[in-house]
Amino acid sequence: MVRGVFTAASGMVAQQHRLDALTNNLANADTVGYKRDVSIQKAFPELLLRRMGDNGVIQFPYRGEPVGSIDKAHVVGRLGTGVEQNEVFTIFEQGAVHPTENQFDLALEGNGFFVVDTPYGERFTRNGTFTLGPEGILVTQQGYPVLGDNGLPIEIKANNFVVDQEGRVFANERFLEDPERLVQMRENEWDETVQVGQLRLVGMEDARYLRKQGGNLWNVTRESGDAFELIGIDRPKVLQGFLEKANINVVVEMTNMIEVNRAYEANQKVIQSHDQSTSRLIGEVLRAQ
Repeated sequence: MVRGVFTAASGMVAQQHRLDALTNNLANADTVGYKRDVSIQKAFPELLLRRMGDNGVIQFPYRGEPVGSIDKAHVVGRLGTGVEQNEVFTIFEQGAVHPTENQFDLALEGNGFFVVDTPYGERFTRNGTFTLGPEGILVTQQGYPVLGDNGLPIEIKANNFVVDQEGRVFANERFLEDPERLVQMRENEWDETVQVGQLRLVGMEDARYLRKQGGNLWNVTRESGDAFELIGIDRPKVLQGFLEKANINVVVEMTNMIEVNRAYEANQKVIQSHDQSTSRLIGEVLRAQ
């Protein structure tokens, strides 16, 4: 009976880990560029039960002498010994992209990350909610500079830059007087633009092992491998004036949460049943004495 209590308790702990991942997903349903977490469990080793009181050994005699035997004990079945959390990993599916009409908003279509410079070193993000910093550079909402392919921050001015799908940043001083020229630029005016930089976009060998750092930032681990530059067809498209939503389906997450609650309650009832059975057994033994 005690074994059953431990088995049910391990199931409750595993469901608690699943619930933590689901609640974190729901809390970030409106976070730009957020990627949902999934909790994975694995079973403890199973036990093979056989019938007690029967060794099941059959002897093979030859001229009155045993020459061999086989095990014929009847198998009762397999007994599970519990479950534990294996890992929590992130699903890097593309989130829906929606327009914002804000030139500082950038979205990535495809696999890859923006690179930002933090006091703790380079970090990576899919959140393209950028703004203009006081030093005239492109920064995140936390004030971290967004890096270009040369390892330096992107220097821009308000209403005078465009970003193409390759991540190249162009500036034209004439746009300061007429911001609408950003979207109605004539072909001959491209000659007056100057490329001021190109966004640095990176990937990893196995992004699922990236470590979350808070603030929608990621850091590499030994398992994920170091970041490397994405070039050519491997680079994701950069969409200016768009943002990537979290890849979360709220209905699915709520359904999974209901499933977790029911599984938790089922394990809880198993523990209560074992507790009642144990109490009854102890009471019968004491009365028999």
